[in-house]
Amino acid sequence: MPIGQAKFGLLGGVADLGKLELIETKTITTSTASADFTSISGSSYNVHFLTINGFEVISGGQTIVGIRYSTDGGSSYVSSGYQNAYQQGTSSGSFSELRSTSSSLLEVGYTNGTEQCGGYVYLYNLNNSSKYSFNTFHNIQENGVMNFGSGVYPTANTVNAIRVLSGVNIDNAVISLYGIAES
Repeated sequence: MPIGQAKFGLLGGVADLGKLELIETKTITTSTASADFTSISGSSYNVHFLTINGFEVISGGQTIVGIRYSTDGGSSYVSSGYQNAYQQGTSSGSFSELRSTSSSLLEVGYTNGTEQCGGYVYLYNLNNSSKYSFNTFHNIQENGVMNFGSGVYPTANTVNAIRVLSGVNIDNAVISLYGIAES
């Protein structure tokens, strides 16, 4: 053990703050409408981390990659009232701002036809019934388009399930949900 770590250990123990703890991974290889995470261990984490890799749709042109929240364990998902704001940049150097105050989902990226996309999403306050649940994200497409931004569901409630979806069926993806340890 390096001396610095030994000293830290002598000062009262080592907390494992910020450790990613895998909750669940969904692997999609055939046309599927969504990936549902119904056991998000919300009471254990104030912050969740979602990774999206190889996300692809075969048809539909450019389509949104999004998230919806559930407050009833995944029996139904909220499909209105989300707010989004993000930047989109292209490999040619152009940037645009996209925003909405009334969306059917939290937008966390785009995919363009058969081009894959990937990214990550931080989800905050899912288990806190007195705060709004919100997210920050970064996404990139194979064609060099990237998106980064944030979204909120401006209603204080306990979110206990999330759904990852697209405007058309998902044909390939590996989606993992983690909790970030606080103690």
